[in-house]
Amino acid sequence: MNVAIVMGSDSDLPIVKKSVDMLKKFDIPYTVNVISAHRTPDRAADFAKNARANGTNVIIAAAGKAAHLAGVIAAFTTLPVIGLPIKSSTMDGLDSLLSTVQMPKGIPVATVAIDGAENAAILAIEILALNNDDLTNKLIEFKQDMSDTIEKIDKGLDI
Repeated sequence: MNVAIVMGSDSDLPIVKKSVDMLKKFDIPYTVNVISAHRTPDRAADFAKNARANGTNVIIAAAGKAAHLAGVIAAFTTLPVIGLPIKSSTMDGLDSLLSTVQMPKGIPVATVAIDGAENAAILAIEILALNNDDLTNKLIEFKQDMSDTIEKIDKGLDI
């Protein structure tokens, strides 16, 4: 099991770090690279074409502004690609979201919320858990912990 995280710029790292932290929490091996769909298109294509052979099972592609990285990666692989739109100074990230989610027929990109790095990692983990009971059990425990936390908050309300 391996998740590859690619980002269009190192300025995306503070958001991407949240995906890394979630993958670490579940003991999922990962790699992180800066690859630009526009400035290093040959490298993006080479990465995507060789991802499966390099042991990757799921790809998270994070990019802002003209966020074409996830779509370019998806065009060159049959692996699941999760788009992580990054909020930029332009349009509060709406441009990134639309660039990531609006893919043509035949090139799907699962897309999470703007700056939704934790959910990108959780979705990757859920994909990996399709064939892994231990990972499924970790996800069940994770979701139960979230539920327990909300119940504690609810019981502690003093209004």
